[in-house]
Amino acid sequence: MPEKILQVKGLKVHFETPHGVVRAVDGIDIDVLRHEVFGLVGESGCGKTLSALSILGLVRSPGRIAGGHIYFNGADIVGKDERSLRKMRGAKIAMVFQEPASAFNPVFTIGYQITESILAHQKIGKKRAEELSLEFLEKVHVPDPVRVYHDYPHQLSGGMKQRAMIAMALVNYPQLLILDEPTTALDVTIQAGILELLLEIRQEEDVSMLFISHDFGVIAKMCDRVGVMHKGRIVESGAAGDILNNPRERYTISLLESVKALS
Repeated sequence: MPEKILQVKGLKVHFETPHGVVRAVDGIDIDVLRHEVFGLVGESGCGKTLSALSILGLVRSPGRIAGGHIYFNGADIVGKDERSLRKMRGAKIAMVFQEPASAFNPVFTIGYQITESILAHQKIGKKRAEELSLEFLEKVHVPDPVRVYHDYPHQLSGGMKQRAMIAMALVNYPQLLILDEPTTALDVTIQAGILELLLEIRQEEDVSMLFISHDFGVIAKMCDRVGVMHKGRIVESGAAGDILNNPRERYTISLLESVKALS
């Protein structure tokens, strides 16, 4: 039986509002096996991104984890102090955010931000950290990595920013990579290039992936297993081929039919 690198059990994320409690994530279970890509698919607002942020301990007030457990390599993350979570983020678990334009700090260069991440998690000198930053920019096929290293985020196209974000996520050799709709803001041609890059990374790097998307075409290309999320719950999960070819739940069938109708 393959080892489970991530186990989410009964996760609940609630928001306290003047009108009552909003159960944004309502008791989900997710397992990600070592070396696999697990897809989390569903319409916008169903709780996919919030689930991912919970894994990293990034849910902010008025939101809170109201129940459940998140086990990473067998240890429960829920309830860990901020110092422990900071050591884990970007090192053992890294995330590629949906909007790289807002994920990067606009007042620092790309190279400075990648190097800063290395120095925060690895015991190496600044010169070696700078060399490693350039190596990973090259690894994700950024043309002219030296120029991009010295560029500010606003000077890069969307596709280049996303490649730089992937480089920063990989540079500390994480065991789990969370990808939150990494191609949504890109045009079709650039999207295809990013997906090919991620497939290449999967072959070459010792990393598991949690791939979040609302696009079944992307999920079919990338994922081994899939969980379908609706209104804060997992309504169906299984092998990607089974879910795509023989869905059982009405909601999953509706999602697939909407894709067919658009195409």
